[in-house]
Amino acid sequence: MATILVPLAEGCEEMEAVTIIDLLRRAGATVVVAGLHEGPVRGSRGTVLVPDTTLEKVSEDAFEMVVLPGGQPGTDTLNADKRVHTILRRVYADGKIIAAICAAPKVLAAAGLLEGKRVTSFPGALDGLNVPGMVFMDTPVIKDGRIITSRGPGVAIEFALVLIEVLFGTQKRINVDNALLRQK
Repeated sequence: MATILVPLAEGCEEMEAVTIIDLLRRAGATVVVAGLHEGPVRGSRGTVLVPDTTLEKVSEDAFEMVVLPGGQPGTDTLNADKRVHTILRRVYADGKIIAAICAAPKVLAAAGLLEGKRVTSFPGALDGLNVPGMVFMDTPVIKDGRIITSRGPGVAIEFALVLIEVLFGTQKRINVDNALLRQK
């Protein structure tokens, strides 16, 4: 069973966080939602989310994937927390998958994980960053090796489905997608 970490910070993008958590759980993943601190997290639109635990309590745990939702000021809060950078680097060094949507790819850049990678993000989120070899692409989701990035709330379902496919294969992605009854 794949175990995925989704860290939540005050001001996260609720639509992204809930979509990622929900679809990965529908696929059968164990999703650990960890707040940076004890207690509920208020998203960027005022929705209150209740994490399963705190980042401190799971910071040494093994994960198959870490997924960062975007939103502001949530992304900046994640980026300012050095524990997040440490976990991202450790999980990536262990050969696992790192994913980020919206403005959150800038946290991956700050952690030193985007050098030489093709990436996407919310427009402007990566502007001004001097990351050697990073190539920005204006597409909904980009998978480059073990780094997966996406644009924003409007593509959160597609992003989560790509995560499912990477973890569990194409058939699981199709099964989860079909159960959503999306128009195609």
